[in-house]
Amino acid sequence: MSLKRKIALLLYYGIAYNLPDSYMPGVGRWANKMRVACCKRIFKKCGKLGTVNRKVWFGSGHEIEIGDDSGFGAYSTFPNNIKIGNHVMMAPECYCVGVNHRFDLPDVPIGHQGEIPAPPIVIEDNCWIGARVIITPGRRVSAGTVLAAGAVVTKDFPANSIVGGNPAKLIRPRLGDNDD
Repeated sequence: MSLKRKIALLLYYGIAYNLPDSYMPGVGRWANKMRVACCKRIFKKCGKLGTVNRKVWFGSGHEIEIGDDSGFGAYSTFPNNIKIGNHVMMAPECYCVGVNHRFDLPDVPIGHQGEIPAPPIVIEDNCWIGARVIITPGRRVSAGTVLAAGAVVTKDFPANSIVGGNPAKLIRPRLGDNDD
C-alpha cells in the first residue's frame, strides 16, 4: 500500500469519518469535501464523487471503484471491492456484505470454518438504494433499479426494476413518462 493511501486512510478514519453530516448547514459542505478528497486517494477508481456522508465504512477501500455523481449514505458499510457506477444515490445505513461464513461442517464451530469468497457487488448506473437496504455478496444491481428502503437483496433483478421486501421481490418495472 502506498504512503499516500495510508495517509488518506489515517485522515479518513481518524478525522473525516467523524465530521458532521454532509447536509449540515455551514460545516457539512467542508466535511464532505474532506471525505471526498480522502476517498480519491484511497479507492482504486474514483469519479467525480457527489457525497461521502459521515461514518461510511469501507475497510481499506483498495479495490473500490465508483463513478461520477454517486454517493454514500451516512452510517453505511461497504466491502473493499464494491463496484459502483455513475449517478447512484444511496440513503443512510446501507449494508453491502462482502463475504459469507462457511457452515457446511456440523462438527466444526461455524466461527472456525472460515469465509466463502464471493465476487464483488456491482451497482450499475442510475440506481437509487433506499435506507437500510442489505445487499448480499456477489449481487448485481442492474442499471436504473430502485431498491426500496429495508430491502434484503439476495438475487439479481432486471434493469429498471423497483424492488423491495425481505427477501427482496420485484414490485414492478419502472415505467417511462408515456406509460401508465
